[in-house]
Amino acid sequence: MILLGVNIDHCATVRQARYREAPAACGGAIEPDPVAFALLAERAGADGITVHLREDRRHIQERDVWRLRESIATRLNLEMACTPLMIEFALRLKPDSVCLVPENRREVTTEGGLDVVANRERVNDCVSAMTAAGIFTSLFIDPDSAQIETGAALKAPWIELHTGAYAEAFHSPRRGAEFERLCQAATLAAKSGLSVNAGHGISYVNIAEVRQIPHLHELNIGHSIVSRALFTGLEEAVREMRARLNA
Repeated sequence: MILLGVNIDHCATVRQARYREAPAACGGAIEPDPVAFALLAERAGADGITVHLREDRRHIQERDVWRLRESIATRLNLEMACTPLMIEFALRLKPDSVCLVPENRREVTTEGGLDVVANRERVNDCVSAMTAAGIFTSLFIDPDSAQIETGAALKAPWIELHTGAYAEAFHSPRRGAEFERLCQAATLAAKSGLSVNAGHGISYVNIAEVRQIPHLHELNIGHSIVSRALFTGLEEAVREMRARLNA
């Protein structure tokens, strides 16, 4: 079974579109509530909940993350930049896992993998701090051998392969080459002792091929599930993705 982590960031995006200036993150007229969204996702079969607490707080807020930590029954995966402030926050929060991602204020969503080769010292400090606190660390990286080998050397237990280039190439002649890159990267990671997760741009269409990537442990999917939920409701959207994931 490949596990399904549901990223709920874009539920908060809808809330912030209207209530960005509100003094609270929930209650009263403020809607939708990302925590209620997460609980429905769990009820429909999500194996974990993923959120990205960004520096600019464009969607998920700190209060959301603390409420999730107190409320959900599965696993909380915190996507975070590799900065001293976020390390300190994660050590206080104690999520089940963190996923280290790059962060650019200008991007709409995370646009590429973390360069662990260029940022080896910073990443090592973060991995060491999380490991000492009993928090699993995943590195969100491109399917590149140097990134994978560095991740293994830093003793991060998990990587999350960035599937964005593959998703963008899905309807183009580059699709086969991008899929092969992912397969080769997953194989190298498994041989290096890393658990293999994947995420970004995974949809109800490309999931049929994505799930064939070898050694997959978990997929983290957000935008496509939130989009489908607008038409079918969240619980049906999660159930359908789980069914396609482990067909």
